[in-house]
Amino acid sequence: MHLRLPCPACGWAEKRAERTRLIHIGDASATLTAVCTDHGDYEVTVIPEDNAYIDLATLYRNLVKERVLAGEAATLPVMVKGGDWAPGCQLVDTAFAALHGIHPPARIFTPMILTDTGAKLSKSLIRDNKVAPPPGAQPWMLNATEWNGSIDDYVDAMVWLVRLMLSDPKHFYRSYTTLEVDRLMSARTVTPTSPPRARHMNLYRRYFDLVVSGRKAIEVRVQYANLRNLAAGQYIRFACGTDECLVQVKRVARYTSFEEMLDTEGPANVNPDSPREEQLANIRRIYGPEKEALGVLAIEITRV
Repeated sequence: MHLRLPCPACGWAEKRAERTRLIHIGDASATLTAVCTDHGDYEVTVIPEDNAYIDLATLYRNLVKERVLAGEAATLPVMVKGGDWAPGCQLVDTAFAALHGIHPPARIFTPMILTDTGAKLSKSLIRDNKVAPPPGAQPWMLNATEWNGSIDDYVDAMVWLVRLMLSDPKHFYRSYTTLEVDRLMSARTVTPTSPPRARHMNLYRRYFDLVVSGRKAIEVRVQYANLRNLAAGQYIRFACGTDECLVQVKRVARYTSFEEMLDTEGPANVNPDSPREEQLANIRRIYGPEKEALGVLAIEITRV
């Protein structure tokens, strides 16, 4: 049985589960036995309320994962796998054929990243200091936060690399060494004419028209997690229906309340057509007390 349950005493499990046995199965439970090289025989009962760890062999794990995804009628599941999994998927397809009713999801096989010896790049082994980083393995290949630049620049680089790979099918029929990936990324051409990456924000029509006319200098938001890193120099694309307006952030100020924000920034900069108390009431109709408690952002903007 290709089902592994770690030893309760040490957490070790047989790689291929040669001595794992199912001894009882009920409507909502299963009891299995296995053998630990250090602690001998052990027994594990799995129930829905328990936190027992079950490790399926890779092939079975992929079958379960793909059948669950393929059974979701409201979505189009697409599995993205490394090119080394192409042969293994033939076995998964055979299992799908035996289990009627659900077809395998679409799959995309990506090129593998190899070391100088031809072995598959293993980030986990390098992080655990079990093997040395191969030639050309830059820090960002092992940890994206080590990228020498901004997050936007990293995303641009990754999108550029994906576009390069998609430009010719032959790129998906080979693998790449870390040296070659580093060379490709170093040779990346940056096109200054590309449109700036912008955050998308929806606006009510009355506020959108003020932004378009240039009369609204301050946009008010609360500090959701996705806005915590908003900073001067970034871009926002406001949308109202099919209309859009691109602005650049000049300044971001943070306040504890909407009153503090209006008193500091000035109501006319937020909405020149509305008095302070009316603005405060309108803002609080949009953002309740629990949202205001997150923190208030005053975003100074200018049209691009």
